[in-house]
Amino acid sequence: MAAPAPKTKPLVLLIDDESNILELLRQGLESDFEIETAASAEEAALLTGTRKYDVIVCDQVMPGQNGLEFLMRSAELHPDTRRIMLTGYINPELLSRAVPLAGLSACVLKPMHPNELKKTIHAALAGR
Repeated sequence: MAAPAPKTKPLVLLIDDESNILELLRQGLESDFEIETAASAEEAALLTGTRKYDVIVCDQVMPGQNGLEFLMRSAELHPDTRRIMLTGYINPELLSRAVPLAGLSACVLKPMHPNELKKTIHAALAGR
């Protein structure tokens, strides 16, 4: 009798231009998820062109393309991928537009503890 295939962890792409935040989040999330990171929307676009992610977590404010623009494009190209935006700025107008425009599962205010983000990712996956 063949052994059951090992259960694979959901694949999560973290996008943030601050390398220390990426590393902190990666370390806090890798017990539950397979993590890949990108330091820009442009780098993330290359990764999403080659792999299908279960969840994309993207910072809003980055040099070049901002997080909302990237997540909106991602929603068009990968509608089944869950999308979570991180932001350090409370802007009710942005948030009210971002959720429907990019089909966000959640918007998380920075700074956040990795365990808070872990719960948010699990909730997004459960809401599929």
